[in-house]
Amino acid sequence: MLPRAATSWTIFKISVEERLVYRGDFALGTLMRFLPVVTQIFLWGAVFSAVNVASGGDKQIAGYTYHNMIAYYLLTSISRAFSSMPGLASGIARDIRDGTVKKFLIQPIDMIGFLLLNRIAHKLVYFSVAIGPFALVFYLCRGFFSGWPAPQIMTAYVASLVMAFLLGYLLEVTIGMIGFWFLEVNSLLFVYMLFSFFFSGHMFPIDLLPGVWGEIVKLIPLQYLAYFPAAVFLGKVSGPELVHGLWIQLAWIVFFLATARAAWRFGVRRYSGFGG
Repeated sequence: MLPRAATSWTIFKISVEERLVYRGDFALGTLMRFLPVVTQIFLWGAVFSAVNVASGGDKQIAGYTYHNMIAYYLLTSISRAFSSMPGLASGIARDIRDGTVKKFLIQPIDMIGFLLLNRIAHKLVYFSVAIGPFALVFYLCRGFFSGWPAPQIMTAYVASLVMAFLLGYLLEVTIGMIGFWFLEVNSLLFVYMLFSFFFSGHMFPIDLLPGVWGEIVKLIPLQYLAYFPAAVFLGKVSGPELVHGLWIQLAWIVFFLATARAAWRFGVRRYSGFGG
């Protein structure tokens, strides 16, 4: 649960002030985030050109035209900006290892709620600073989009982004809690980041995975970090499938919230206060 309202507001304000110190770093990091998109534009341009030459006409790949594919990559950059939590899991594991986590045991502040407020502040400052670079890139690439989706689709898209943030947060918190049982979680975190890069749809649309592999990847929660919001915006998911997908995304959030809470509850029982 979150800290009390007054305490929550104080924590949030302090977190925002801390993040404002790095607004220049945020802006530069946002611009760097779009550099791979430039590479993807040239790469998929070459791929579609080769396919069109071979087929003698306009060709789609797994239902994606060239413009759809670039729009997809631009949209996943937004999805990942919401769902990525740099340093969260490793920070939790480090606090457990060096004893800093003791402050959450002796003070009336819930660690999961505290870190959530901290990440909300981080995203708020990030997007307030990064809105300029985002707007510039999307304006320059506006030709890859066919227009804005219908209001109900846009509402579903925003909801999927918010839930992508919560899911990404809870996934990393859960991984960080493993630090109660293992001294080092960096190797596990590296494996998670590798799988997330491939199977969240950040590297390529998971529609490209053939047969049963695509079905398996869609059963795990990683697709909701990048692929699903982008697919909602592009109309790749609609009707009952869209409603079902949003409910599944919410179910994963509830599952990992319960998992993180259980990990904290059982972890502190075996915790020994090492460190300063």
